[in-house]
Amino acid sequence: MVILKLRIRTAEEWRELAPSENVTEHVFVPTTDELEAGQQVIIEISSNLLPNKVLIRGTVQAWRPALPRMRVRAGATIELATDEQVKLTFLHEVFSGKRTDVPRRRHHRLPVSVHVRYRIANSHSFIESAISEIGVGGALLTTNEPLPIETELTIEVIPPGAAGAIEIAGRVSYHVPSGGSGLRFVSRDGDGDRRLRELIRRLRAS
Repeated sequence: MVILKLRIRTAEEWRELAPSENVTEHVFVPTTDELEAGQQVIIEISSNLLPNKVLIRGTVQAWRPALPRMRVRAGATIELATDEQVKLTFLHEVFSGKRTDVPRRRHHRLPVSVHVRYRIANSHSFIESAISEIGVGGALLTTNEPLPIETELTIEVIPPGAAGAIEIAGRVSYHVPSGGSGLRFVSRDGDGDRRLRELIRRLRAS
């Protein structure tokens, strides 16, 4: 997966590149790397105004070369994934000054779209689901209805290129407006941490 790094210095610069708060509108990312239409990318947004880097999935719609005489920058027009609306809204609220004192995360989250199964603690039945972001500290689980805070569960996921699934223990720690349940991973042992980091490495490289 190609990662496009986007450094935002001012709120005005952000509004120029992402004028709309609607995820259906395109975002422009300056880059001299030639990209093909339809290519899947991740935009890594960093700024002194943000507590952490924000990573958003999208698809290249078009790429243009630089035209120095016309003062046109090289860059790509990106269509964001529809399930990234929450992150786009968050970015607009932070850069506009509507949201302040946002807590800083210890670990960055990688935006993904990965099928998983999960089961609640003390249950043997798995529920089909997906995760839309993951990091060393936790993940965002897609659920029809938010799971109760402090619910303990186990996620089963097959890493890219692996033959079998791995299990990750977690606990619900927050909710998002789209209905997803934010998880905090509960490390059982050192080998579990190693397998989790390897999963994230494979997802980033896929």
